[in-house]
Amino acid sequence: NSLRSAPPVPLWRRILEQFRDPLVYLLLVAIAISLFAWVVEGRDGLPVDVIAIAAILVLNALIGLVEEAKAADAVAALARMTAATSSVVRDGRPQQIPSAELVPGDILDLSEGDAVGADARLLSATGLKIQEASLTGESAATVKSPAPVDAGTALGDRTSMVHKGTAVVEGVGRAVVTATGMDSEMGAIAEMLEAAEREPTPLETELARVSRTLGLLVVGIAILVMGVMWLMTRPDDTAHLVEILLTGVSLAVAAVPEGLVAILSLVLAVGVRSMARRNAVMKDLHSVETLGSASVICSDKTGTLTRNEMTLQRIWTASGQTHLTGSGYAPVGSAQVVMCADEPDGQEHTLIEARAVLIGGAVANNAALHHNTDTSGIQDEWQIHGDPTEAAFLVAEGKIEGVSARIAPYHRLEEVPFTSERKMMSVVAEHEQRQDTRVWSKGAPDVLLEHCGAQRVGEEVVPLTEADRAEILSRIEALSAQGYRTLGVAYRVLDRDAAEPGGLEDDLVLVGVVGIIDPPREEAVAAVQDARRAGIRPIMITGDHPITALAIATDLGVTTSDGAVLTGRDLDLL
Repeated sequence: NSLRSAPPVPLWRRILEQFRDPLVYLLLVAIAISLFAWVVEGRDGLPVDVIAIAAILVLNALIGLVEEAKAADAVAALARMTAATSSVVRDGRPQQIPSAELVPGDILDLSEGDAVGADARLLSATGLKIQEASLTGESAATVKSPAPVDAGTALGDRTSMVHKGTAVVEGVGRAVVTATGMDSEMGAIAEMLEAAEREPTPLETELARVSRTLGLLVVGIAILVMGVMWLMTRPDDTAHLVEILLTGVSLAVAAVPEGLVAILSLVLAVGVRSMARRNAVMKDLHSVETLGSASVICSDKTGTLTRNEMTLQRIWTASGQTHLTGSGYAPVGSAQVVMCADEPDGQEHTLIEARAVLIGGAVANNAALHHNTDTSGIQDEWQIHGDPTEAAFLVAEGKIEGVSARIAPYHRLEEVPFTSERKMMSVVAEHEQRQDTRVWSKGAPDVLLEHCGAQRVGEEVVPLTEADRAEILSRIEALSAQGYRTLGVAYRVLDRDAAEPGGLEDDLVLVGVVGIIDPPREEAVAAVQDARRAGIRPIMITGDHPITALAIATDLGVTTSDGAVLTGRDLDLL
């Protein structure tokens, strides 16, 4: 269950590769001519030219070998560090084995935090969510279920399958392995990369042109000089002819730039070292120059142009809209009411409602937020465990004063997990201070709205009218058009003695709708601007919805709000 890799190149071939260069060929010809001239002249003293040129070629080969060996060692070390294991059921008992040993028919046990070791068909799943950004570019986790899908379903919509190279962010499941190694979806990508033919780099093409031109000029000038000398001296013996020949040969050898090859290798080696200091491993010296010759950059979105850290930025409630500042998983930022009802208590009501939204989203939540520290005890970075979309609520709760204190008294009693059919999840939680029990629900806003009969306005609960429902749906569309992933939050005060288990999610009170987005990296925005100034055209590739993709690309400066967006189907039709 490993992706096919090229067999290791033997040392002798790697050495020969260092001499596969038109300029090197020219120097080898110069060595042969110099050696011939030294022999003809009677082998007087040492062949200094031959030794000097040979030493330059050996030095050039050593520089290339050493730098490429370092890169290969770095890649091998990374591969060893990232070797994955899988939990399987073999011989009727659970086992932990290296993922490389998986075979079709193995039963995978999947749980939160696991890396999926092979393509597999789900047999069972409970609240299972898979992060498939490595395959589809979709930053949000995909909900999985054993329900079959059509054979021609697109990769990102195959909810009954899990794939090699993805990760479990929430829930548990069991699946039977259907494809391993090169037969997996990740293997298909590897085959596409293998099929790509290597083209000469711009530097190699230019050097080949220079070498041909220089070779023709050197030979032409040497022939011209020898012809002029013959016409002027009219030699009548062999000794004079040999002297003319040696003069032409010496001129040809002197015209060859012996030091150019070594200088180029040294300059490229300096570039490789500079890239290594920026955590970029260059396996080939010429790749440095190729990178500098790029005219188009096609970049993945998730985790490259964006932070891959879902961030809650908008809260839309009955009384207005609240904007939360800050990005990423650090709970640092503030709340700003950017739109509110035109009444004396409009801003206060908007903040009260926004606070209630974050309380509900944090209570009906299975994610965790941790602050890691380094070895010196200094706080280093914030990390999440679980679904990134749920974690966005935990990050946001610290941005409005009083939210965390109001969440602490809640004690969860039970949960109705999220499913792809229901598109929502709920928890029953008891408030230890108020001694009341509430159902907190969150999910797709349009689905949640169907379960609601009222909405929260400040501290009051008012019935939902048809006009209210239409307004809420328009707000959802507005957020989606700006590239936000939307979630609704609702609640219900529960009379536990009278409640029917099947009616927990009925007659809910809608609190509000949030807009969550994977924000662009600040350094990516600057990099896009730098690329444009350098004449490089940036192109963003993502598995997101076209509307979301256009909104994020506009924020990054990749395109304008009326820029072109091509889907996979559009590309197939070109």
